Amino acid sequence: MNPQRLAIFATIIQAGSISAAALKLGCGKSVVSRQLAQLEKGLGARLIQRSTRQLALTEVGQMVLEEARQIERSLDKIAHLTDSYQQQVRGLLRVSCSMAGRRVLVPLLAEFTALYTQVKVSLQLDDAMVDLIAQQIDVAIRTSALVDSTLVARKLAENPSVVCAAPSYLARCGTPRTPQELQQHACLLYAVGARVYDEWNFGEAGIVRVDGPLQMNDGGALVTAAVGGAGVIKVPLPIVADELANGQLVRILGDVVLPAGAATYAVYPAREFLPLKTGAFVEFLVARMSKPGKPGSDPRV
Repeated sequence: MNPQRLAIFATIIQAGSISAAALKLGCGKSVVSRQLAQLEKGLGARLIQRSTRQLALTEVGQMVLEEARQIERSLDKIAHLTDSYQQQVRGLLRVSCSMAGRRVLVPLLAEFTALYTQVKVSLQLDDAMVDLIAQQIDVAIRTSALVDSTLVARKLAENPSVVCAAPSYLARCGTPRTPQELQQHACLLYAVGARVYDEWNFGEAGIVRVDGPLQMNDGGALVTAAVGGAGVIKVPLPIVADELANGQLVRILGDVVLPAGAATYAVYPAREFLPLKTGAFVEFLVARMSKPGKPGSDPRV
């Protein structure tokens, strides 16, 4: 049964005539008449007795009208709920980011939910590429290239890299003066499965292959190990900004110009009607992360 035809039927009765209903609906009289005829044909019963002067409901028509009015009220309620939902930042927001991203994203999520109290955030931490549509993810924080044309990417931040170590490590092992001297130091490495990121790019100073006692698939864990004096790390500046500021880590090789790391993006499904919660979150991240020194999340440098 076509709800639109039922709504037109209810409008005819309310308006008192097919002509008045057509005027109210903003369409031709013939369109209204045809919709009514098709509704009656589909139901296999006459709903209205027509005359040149008036319309009279049949017994079946009276029963159908009651159901049609309920459907009309439901459609009005749905329209109201949709309009209300789209005018308020509310609902469950599903977010995905890398493991290292939690160091900088979680404080921002706390700030966002304090700002938008009707939003609940479900955060999924995963270094693997996720299928946003299949996993119903609203926004993913990524640093890899966007290959899916059905997605939209908003740039959030650049990720300049830094090399740093704890004061305790430097006191014990000395401070490297050139990238090549890192080959004599304990370097803490990012690794995923069998792949180890042990070639550190120093731009014009060349690529240096390093080694060390620890390999981890979590940039945040690498930072924790470095703070504990385990060795030297090369990571995006944003994920060690606090440790550098409070002296837990010291920047080394500061005179070497490092190539820029991969930028951080907010990625979300392309939609004609983007949920207000998604748009508000992306704009919030752009405002908070686009400033120098704000969070990035890629430890694979």
